[in-house]
Amino acid sequence: MTYPLVVGPDNLPVITDPRTAAEKPAMAVFSALAHANSPHIEAILDALGRALAGMDWNAASYFFQFLDSALGDTPAGDKWRDIVTFVNYFPGRGTVMEKAYLEGEARGEAKAILRFLEARGVSVPQEARNHIADCTDLDLLNRWLDRTPHVQSVDELFAEDTAPAADRTET
Repeated sequence: MTYPLVVGPDNLPVITDPRTAAEKPAMAVFSALAHANSPHIEAILDALGRALAGMDWNAASYFFQFLDSALGDTPAGDKWRDIVTFVNYFPGRGTVMEKAYLEGEARGEAKAILRFLEARGVSVPQEARNHIADCTDLDLLNRWLDRTPHVQSVDELFAEDTAPAADRTET
């Protein structure tokens, strides 16, 4: 015989402690979903945001995105987006949101470089394509992007970066 398991606000705890949320992130997410319309939602989301900020980026990213999608365009979803799109007062500390932002910026820069080279008819072998796409150094990506209108080959794009530091000249 099969018995359905129904979860809701009556049988899921209200998790407002960041430490508990960090120990049981899936349960904290379900708590947020089950209590999305309760007066406790802001405290639940705040605890969950703090807990996820201290987690491994890959795991935290999954929970961030799942909750954003599940809460959708609701007051609780708006509160969640307010919590996770905070201004970073401590840049360079490797916070979850900072990593996400920088990762997105790097992907965008790499994509622009590859599209620009393609539009100009510059051949980009797969190894070079991977090198550009895998780069996370925004300064380097910006230098490459600045060079794309002027290079005739991918080797020219990378040339300055492979020269010994003493041989490089400031432009």
